[in-house]
Amino acid sequence: MESLLDDLSSAKRKFADSLNEFKFRCIGDAETDDEICIAKSLQEFATVLRNLEDERMRMIENAGEVLITPLEKFRKEQIGAAKDAKKKYDKETEKYCGVLEKHLNLSSKKKESQLQEADSQVDLVRQHFYEVSLEYVFKVQEVQERKMFEFVEPLLAFLQGLFTFYHHGYELAKDFSDFKTELTISIQNTRNRFEGTRSEVESLMRKMKENPDEHKNISPFTMEGYLYVQEKRHFGTSWVKHYCTYQRESKRITMVPFDQKSGGKGGEDEAVTLKSCIRRKTDSIEKRFCFDVEAVDRPGVITMQALSEEDRKLWMEAMDGREPVYNSNRDNQSEGTAQLDNIGFSIIRKCIHAVETRGINEQGLYRIVGVNSRVQKLLSILMDPKTASETETDICAEWEIKTITSALKNYLRMLPGPLMMYQFQRSFIKAAKLENQESRISEIHNLVHRLPEKNRQMLQMLTNHLANVANNHKQNLMTVANLGVVFGPTLLRPQEETVAAIMDIKFQNIVVEILIENHEKIFNTVPETLPPNSQLLLLSHKKSTDSKPPSCSERPLTLFHTAQANENQETRNSIINSSLESVISSNVNSFLHSNSTLRPNLNSSDPDLEVIKPSRPNSLSPLRKARALYACKAEHDSELSFTAGIVFDNVHPSQEPGWLEGTLNGKTGLIPENYVEFL
Repeated sequence: MESLLDDLSSAKRKFADSLNEFKFRCIGDAETDDEICIAKSLQEFATVLRNLEDERMRMIENAGEVLITPLEKFRKEQIGAAKDAKKKYDKETEKYCGVLEKHLNLSSKKKESQLQEADSQVDLVRQHFYEVSLEYVFKVQEVQERKMFEFVEPLLAFLQGLFTFYHHGYELAKDFSDFKTELTISIQNTRNRFEGTRSEVESLMRKMKENPDEHKNISPFTMEGYLYVQEKRHFGTSWVKHYCTYQRESKRITMVPFDQKSGGKGGEDEAVTLKSCIRRKTDSIEKRFCFDVEAVDRPGVITMQALSEEDRKLWMEAMDGREPVYNSNRDNQSEGTAQLDNIGFSIIRKCIHAVETRGINEQGLYRIVGVNSRVQKLLSILMDPKTASETETDICAEWEIKTITSALKNYLRMLPGPLMMYQFQRSFIKAAKLENQESRISEIHNLVHRLPEKNRQMLQMLTNHLANVANNHKQNLMTVANLGVVFGPTLLRPQEETVAAIMDIKFQNIVVEILIENHEKIFNTVPETLPPNSQLLLLSHKKSTDSKPPSCSERPLTLFHTAQANENQETRNSIINSSLESVISSNVNSFLHSNSTLRPNLNSSDPDLEVIKPSRPNSLSPLRKARALYACKAEHDSELSFTAGIVFDNVHPSQEPGWLEGTLNGKTGLIPENYVEFL
């Protein structure tokens, strides 16, 4: 029995050690709070198991002291003494009976003296028998009395130890209760996120199977991938597999030998500076898909083999100065007339009103989708300018709530870009990955206030509604986490469809959760500090020695207003900004596919700096009018401070390249050429 208990204890401790050593692997560069909680749970389980086992072993050890030893002592000292007394009593009984029987057999003819002597001897034996009998009876009585406390008391102490063990388990369970609740919520949130992400992953997998070359991952490098490099050996030449990266700005090629069998690095890295890249003719080498690279800091020619003809083409385009071709995001929704205009705000407002007045308590709100044909029909009615002009008209009761919620989500997906904008998508994800919860809220607060006014207004309207939905989660079962799963991919969809982007969906969900939980602070208060990249909002331009015009990466990302004394001017600027947003959005695709050498800076340190430069006239005529495309804050007296939409008079080329001269309210100054549109 003891060996079995030892085996059980050993097995429990080994199980606890295994749980403590087990580590979850995280897909992606960061973990959510829920994933961190789940990963920590195994160590918590191990601690509880070890604690319980330690207490159980203490109980078993104490059982020897409080139960076994006292009972053993009682058995030896008391019951053993009673047994000895019984043996003595049995012996004296036998002796007394023998003497008595012998005495009764004496003949009456014996002499009187002999009979008296025999009587005296019998009396002595009888007296001794009585004494031994009394001693035996006293010992039996003593054992029976002592048994009442010397046997029961150790049993009571043992049971008290047992109760202590179970009470310790109860206290452990009580202390574990809060973590158990947190872990249960984290498991449910993680399951919901997985279910919400799985369909996205499967969709991406199907797309990648159908068109594997269209899905390329954006990285800091202009081009990267596997290449076979020809190396000369004493016995001839061999082709060694390398993982190569190329950065166009520095013209640096890095080659890392790769051992396929071990699945890792197979030698020392080598980095060279590109001088030229020439395609190898097919008849000049036995291998296919080859090209020669000549380096500045290495003699000779490096012959490389790509994985395919398309792969060689991409490497060649990258190395001769042309950017690689990336697949722009193509939304599944048709690009219709969905815009952040009066019609768009009216549609969202009507859907929200219908949900909050008729279906706020429906279970699975926003998770249960409507019939697609019905959804499209409702959208066509809502987007009809004739119907949309009737702003006070509610959605009639014939439309189901699930149809209305699906229409709202579909309209948000049909916008030219996500409500929280492609430019800020990666910044929002970075904010959600911060370790400190307060830092996450603060950073997202700042980012929200960098969004264009209309985006922020619609996001605020939607977030207030989602907070109302979450407040009724006991009826509709839609918690903040569930709403994050539904709206995360809609409000923060990435511009590139990649596996990394799919893995970031869980952080998109967290951003939406933070928006809902802190909507009053985020939308109703101004950030206490400027965003880390505040120079993107308020440009402080310093003229360089060569007077170069501002580059794309130096431009502000958003259109915003300063306070105007004239109310008509505010209205005018608002209308101009709205039209500018639509113009820039509509020109993006044509710009990307043009033959111009101007392209977004994909290797910039800040992903939010990828801005498309609007088309401009090739020549500048003197004394023309120009309208500001972006807001600009002057740092020097010679530069004009202006707001997006303001019109300058008498605009003409200045003596400094990249700068114009113009007049605003009677004041003449310099204007960055890239920041204006000629009228």
